[in-house]
Amino acid sequence: MRRTRFKHIGLAALLTLAGLGGAGTLPASAATPTADSRATSPYASAGLLDAMQQQFGLSEDQAQARLTAERTAAGLQSEVRRTAGDAYGGSWFDAASGRLTVAVTSDASRAARKEILAAGARVRTVERSARQLDAAKARIDRLPAPSGVSSWHVDPVANTVVVTVVRDKRADNDVQRFLSQARNAGPVTVESSATAPGTFAAGTVGGDPYYTGNVRCSIGFSVYGGFVTAGHCGRPGAGVSGWDGSYIGSFQGSSFPDNDYAWVSVGSGWWTVPVVLGWGTVPDQLVRGSAEAPVGASICRSGSTSHWHCGTVLAKNETVNYSQGAVHQMTKTSVCAEPGDSGGSFISGDQAQGVTSGGWGNCSSGGETWFQPINEILNRYGLTLHTY
Repeated sequence: MRRTRFKHIGLAALLTLAGLGGAGTLPASAATPTADSRATSPYASAGLLDAMQQQFGLSEDQAQARLTAERTAAGLQSEVRRTAGDAYGGSWFDAASGRLTVAVTSDASRAARKEILAAGARVRTVERSARQLDAAKARIDRLPAPSGVSSWHVDPVANTVVVTVVRDKRADNDVQRFLSQARNAGPVTVESSATAPGTFAAGTVGGDPYYTGNVRCSIGFSVYGGFVTAGHCGRPGAGVSGWDGSYIGSFQGSSFPDNDYAWVSVGSGWWTVPVVLGWGTVPDQLVRGSAEAPVGASICRSGSTSHWHCGTVLAKNETVNYSQGAVHQMTKTSVCAEPGDSGGSFISGDQAQGVTSGGWGNCSSGGETWFQPINEILNRYGLTLHTY
């Protein structure tokens, strides 16, 4: 962000200038930070806890406990997958028990089951392994999908591949043909959505965005040398301007469709900070890492149109069938979004999760949104997440 417009920098700049040591709330316009006497976990601000209480109907203690449990579950995922080996059938966070549930096939050894339980997770026996389900989804990925098919993903809870179709297109011949071919590829369950998914770019309007041409999108996460965002927001070489109209930099890499990610270089008096804007709904959030939250975990999104909203992770590795083409390896959430939110941050606790791609619905009537996972973007371009 440019150093000449402090009034609109908010907590991000104040934390930078103060060595990221302060706490308080400062939205897009200037305000005075205030202290909060409540004790919080080391990775959850009081404002984030307030948002979780409102979104999920929790008490403060329950919100604290859920964040702690989700962080533990996230840390267990890779460990239990190695333990289960070929018998691994997927995993998800169960909010009711506050524990990670691990699916394994019947040929999982007694020792493996015992080790998973000892790690603090629950075990469920399923018919198919994650490898079998991933192979079925990969076969479906190779099928041409009509516009009436919204998306498809492996659902570890149902132990099947879930294909979502637009409700009023379900009887279309092309949709039925696709579903028939998908069922031949592997176990399939069909669900319906109200509308087809779309991306969340927007024409130039007000807010705290970045602009490329006549498109407004949202910054995702700071990386050393720039920031990551959605690929459909701009092509390599396209110039980018900030909220104040000043030049930021340009797109250095971009992929859409197939993927939906990009990164933008930063210069011209702008700099990067490890902060996600809370837009006055919650204090701005520090970013401390990118540990992947499991299915079922709580997650929040920040964007330049609808600002701050929260929900849960619904599915991973979902293929989304936009009108421009399919995008793979997306994460599906119950969080709403609106045009202009594209590229914005998805964060769980203090852990970066990904950048907003698209979805259906809005933040008045509700909807669902997909994001491109952050670690894939970092690996693709050899970037390093800016963390505190």
